[in-house]
Amino acid sequence: MTSDALAISRQIIAVHSKSFALASRLLPARERNRAVVVYAWCRRADDAVDHAANVPGASAALTQLRQELDAVYAGEAMADPVLEAFRQVTQTCRIPRLYPEELLEGLAMDVECTHYEDLPKLLRYCYRVAGTVGLMMCHVMGLREEAATRNAVHLGVAMQLTNICRDVAEDWERGRLYLPDDLLGQHRCGELHTQLGGPFPRPAREPVARVIADLLDRADEYYRSGDAGIPALSWRCGLAIRTARRVYAAIGERIRARGCDPLAGRAWVSTGGKLALAGRAVAASAWNAPHMLRRSGAHLETPRREVRAEQVLPLGAGAVATNRGSQPTWDDRRNAC
Repeated sequence: MTSDALAISRQIIAVHSKSFALASRLLPARERNRAVVVYAWCRRADDAVDHAANVPGASAALTQLRQELDAVYAGEAMADPVLEAFRQVTQTCRIPRLYPEELLEGLAMDVECTHYEDLPKLLRYCYRVAGTVGLMMCHVMGLREEAATRNAVHLGVAMQLTNICRDVAEDWERGRLYLPDDLLGQHRCGELHTQLGGPFPRPAREPVARVIADLLDRADEYYRSGDAGIPALSWRCGLAIRTARRVYAAIGERIRARGCDPLAGRAWVSTGGKLALAGRAVAASAWNAPHMLRRSGAHLETPRREVRAEQVLPLGAGAVATNRGSQPTWDDRRNAC
């Protein structure tokens, strides 16, 4: 890939995600370059849809993105440096087309859906926009145990659930509600989506806080499952992923510290806090160092089978996914938006 593509990709991740930018610096050079290119493509796709002025514009952007993906997987040289770099990474790392396709389907859900009826549908969305990123990173980082791809999906889902809990007020202002109706209904707020388009209703503040707390608990279950897959990475890659995981989980802790209040403002972690968490990740990684350092010189592998949402979701209450045992099933009838 060209130096221009890398410079653009690094700038994109530095501007849009300081947490991932920090974690990426802990990766070996080759994996770091590939990871920032994958992130840049994902960000490019998200921005193309998100910045559209209206639904027809967003639909046109999705059509363009799908056509570009056709060209990427046809092996055509691309004029756009980020697209060309992404084409090279998908080819070199053998990233299945299913994963970027599913990510685009997740962006389509953002266009078509203003709210989610139930938790399974929300988890499908999280798989598409975040779990698939974890799966692409499995190929970028040379995951050695194919079963750990399930854990990678769960870590992505956990991070996306954290994002959703952090951004309730911002999403409301954009006419979107990701908190699912079934959980809202358990707290007597199931018709909240009917008030989209107006100011956030103050009577809903406390019930929504309880729903946010529920979702953060669910995110914790997915984080624990994600942790179980980290030893399948090399030491440096595992350290980077552990750092990103700790920073995102810390956002959830800050949300809880403020009572999960949706109107308390955006929760964030300071630069000093991120560095402290990175230090803790180093300490935690040291426990796995003998096991993971042995992997550092091993031949890089890529998972052989595609991982689909129905293979890895939902994670049952109280369950932590390991690399053994049967996997729960998914009701595909819930897939339609």
